[in-house]
Parts: sequence; C-alpha cells; structure tokens
Amino acid sequence: MPMTHPTPLTLAELTERTGLDVLAHLERSLSIPVIDGIQAQGDLIVVPRSELPRVTRSPLAHWQDVGADGVELLRGANGGNPHTLVADRGTCAWTPYVRDAQGLTLCLVTNSAPAYLIHPEHGATGIAPGTWTIRRQRERGDPRTPGGARLVQD
Repeated sequence: MPMTHPTPLTLAELTERTGLDVLAHLERSLSIPVIDGIQAQGDLIVVPRSELPRVTRSPLAHWQDVGADGVELLRGANGGNPHTLVADRGTCAWTPYVRDAQGLTLCLVTNSAPAYLIHPEHGATGIAPGTWTIRRQRERGDPRTPGGARLVQD
C-alpha cells in the first residue's frame, strides 16, 4: 500500500500502513509535516547532503531500498525506542557505509518521494525528496569535559 498521496499522511495512516506503533498520548489525527530542510527527532538530525560535503560515501557503499517495513537507524540509550525510516518501495534508498571524521553520521538517504522517520515517543516526521545525511545529535555538555559536547541520549 503506497504511503505517498496528494494530501499529507496522518500519524494514524502511517502507523496503520507500516505496522509500527507510537505511544498512546500522541495525536494520531494530525498530519505529518514533510520538511525540506534540517530537522531533528530526539537524538537524530536530518541534514541536506549539500550541507555536509566532508561526509562521503565509502567506496564499498551500496544503496539499499527502504520500504514500508522500515530500516531501524538507531535505538535509544539502554535499549530504548527505535528511530525507523520508512518509505514507499522504490522511492528511497539508504547506505550506512560512510566516511565521517566526526563519527556522527549513521547513513546517507536519497528519496524521490516523502520518506518518514517514526519513533514511538516522538511520532513521525516527513523527509522531502532529496539527498540527506542522517546523524547523531550532540549537545553541549559539562565545560569541564574534554570537547565540551556529548551525544544526545533519547
């Protein structure tokens, strides 16, 4: 069953189509925004590929199709909730084979139709067609800690 159509998907429609669930307190009737720019979801950040030219695809990289079953990109701290990328078959591909001197990049994604990140606590966000870098987020930590930053723990 396709996930893209002329009107925005609601959280209820996306969870029904994917079989992935979100917590009961989230409003399922609201439309999921499809964002064409930087967006964050908990401990992940989605950045247009052009904004991070030093992150490159490994020479051994191969693109893998993302489908409605989804690809778990990251699980929260201590076995927490997963961030799952879902899309219509044939519209989105991803590769975890990247070179990133900072070690923050989880994968590169390219999509010709909206793709969605689903998380049980955060609901879902839509990623507009394009090419994207999905990374871990950092936050300022204790200034006495070397580097002064730490990974966001979701």
